[in-house]
Amino acid sequence: MSDVQDFIRETVTTHPVVLFMKGTAQFPQCGFSGRAVQALREAGATKLVTVNVLEDEEVRQGIKVYSNWPTIPQLYIKGEFIGGSDIIGEMLQSGELQAALKEAEAA
Repeated sequence: MSDVQDFIRETVTTHPVVLFMKGTAQFPQCGFSGRAVQALREAGATKLVTVNVLEDEEVRQGIKVYSNWPTIPQLYIKGEFIGGSDIIGEMLQSGELQAALKEAEAA
Protein backbone atom coordinates (compact mmCIF):
# COMPACT_ATOMS: atom_id res chain seq x y z
CA MET A 1 0.00 0.00 0.00
CA SER A 2 1.45 3.34 -1.02
CA ASP A 3 1.85 6.42 1.15
CA VAL A 4 -0.84 8.14 -0.95
CA GLN A 5 -3.36 5.37 -0.28
CA ASP A 6 -2.49 5.55 3.43
CA PHE A 7 -2.99 9.34 3.37
CA ILE A 8 -6.38 8.97 1.64
CA ARG A 9 -7.59 6.24 4.00
CA GLU A 10 -6.45 8.20 7.05
CA THR A 11 -8.10 11.39 5.76
CA VAL A 12 -11.49 9.81 5.00
CA THR A 13 -11.60 7.86 8.27
CA THR A 14 -10.39 10.68 10.56
CA HIS A 15 -12.88 13.32 9.39
CA PRO A 16 -16.67 12.84 9.20
CA VAL A 17 -17.05 14.56 5.81
CA VAL A 18 -14.29 14.80 3.20
CA LEU A 19 -14.55 16.17 -0.32
CA PHE A 20 -11.68 15.51 -2.70
CA MET A 21 -12.03 18.35 -5.19
CA LYS A 22 -10.28 20.60 -7.67
CA GLY A 23 -9.47 23.78 -5.79
CA THR A 24 -10.73 24.73 -2.34
CA ALA A 25 -14.16 25.29 -0.84
CA GLN A 26 -13.48 29.04 -1.10
CA PHE A 27 -12.10 28.87 -4.64
CA PRO A 28 -13.31 25.79 -6.55
CA GLN A 29 -11.31 25.25 -9.75
CA CYS A 30 -14.02 23.41 -11.68
CA GLY A 31 -17.79 23.63 -11.97
CA PHE A 32 -18.42 20.14 -10.64
CA SER A 33 -16.37 20.81 -7.50
CA GLY A 34 -18.15 24.13 -7.06
CA ARG A 35 -21.57 22.48 -7.30
CA ALA A 36 -20.54 19.79 -4.81
CA VAL A 37 -19.42 22.40 -2.25
CA GLN A 38 -22.62 24.39 -2.81
CA ALA A 39 -24.78 21.30 -2.29
CA LEU A 40 -22.93 20.40 0.91
CA ARG A 41 -23.39 23.96 2.21
CA GLU A 42 -27.10 23.87 1.33
CA ALA A 43 -27.37 20.55 3.20
CA GLY A 44 -25.86 22.23 6.26
CA ALA A 45 -22.41 20.61 6.31
CA THR A 46 -20.42 22.11 9.16
CA LYS A 47 -17.47 19.74 9.43
CA LEU A 48 -16.42 19.65 5.79
CA VAL A 49 -12.77 18.89 5.08
CA THR A 50 -11.64 19.46 1.51
CA VAL A 51 -8.56 18.10 -0.22
CA ASN A 52 -7.34 20.02 -3.29
CA VAL A 53 -6.24 17.32 -5.72
CA LEU A 54 -4.61 19.93 -7.97
CA GLU A 55 -1.88 20.39 -5.34
CA ASP A 56 -0.69 16.78 -5.61
CA GLU A 57 -0.81 14.66 -8.76
CA GLU A 58 -0.30 11.47 -6.71
CA VAL A 59 -3.40 12.22 -4.63
CA ARG A 60 -5.31 13.17 -7.78
CA GLN A 61 -4.61 9.76 -9.33
CA GLY A 62 -4.61 7.89 -6.02
CA ILE A 63 -8.16 8.89 -5.08
CA LYS A 64 -9.45 7.45 -8.37
CA VAL A 65 -7.77 4.14 -7.51
CA TYR A 66 -8.94 4.24 -3.88
CA SER A 67 -12.60 4.68 -4.81
CA ASN A 68 -12.52 2.91 -8.18
CA TRP A 69 -14.29 6.05 -9.46
CA PRO A 70 -12.83 7.95 -12.44
CA THR A 71 -13.89 11.53 -11.71
CA ILE A 72 -13.42 14.30 -9.17
CA PRO A 73 -15.01 15.60 -6.94
CA GLN A 74 -15.48 12.66 -4.62
CA LEU A 75 -17.42 12.81 -1.37
CA TYR A 76 -16.80 10.58 1.64
CA ILE A 77 -19.03 10.51 4.71
CA LYS A 78 -17.84 8.51 7.74
CA GLY A 79 -15.17 6.88 5.59
CA GLU A 80 -17.65 5.67 2.97
CA PHE A 81 -17.44 6.76 -0.66
CA ILE A 82 -20.71 8.52 -1.56
CA GLY A 83 -20.13 9.69 -5.12
CA GLY A 84 -19.47 12.69 -7.31
CA SER A 85 -21.20 15.95 -8.14
CA ASP A 86 -24.35 14.48 -9.76
CA ILE A 87 -24.94 12.01 -6.93
CA ILE A 88 -24.37 14.73 -4.32
CA GLY A 89 -26.94 16.92 -6.09
CA GLU A 90 -29.49 14.10 -6.28
CA MET A 91 -28.99 13.30 -2.60
CA LEU A 92 -29.50 16.98 -1.71
CA GLN A 93 -32.79 17.05 -3.62
CA SER A 94 -34.06 13.85 -2.00
CA GLY A 95 -32.96 14.81 1.53
CA GLU A 96 -30.53 11.89 1.75
CA LEU A 97 -27.50 14.19 1.95
CA GLN A 98 -28.92 16.11 4.91
CA ALA A 99 -29.74 12.83 6.68
CA ALA A 100 -26.24 11.40 6.04
CA LEU A 101 -24.60 14.58 7.36
CA LYS A 102 -26.78 14.55 10.49
CA GLU A 103 -25.96 10.90 11.08
CA ALA A 104 -22.25 11.74 10.77
CA GLU A 105 -22.81 14.61 13.24
CA ALA A 106 -21.45 16.95 10.57
CA ALA A 107 -24.48 19.19 10.08
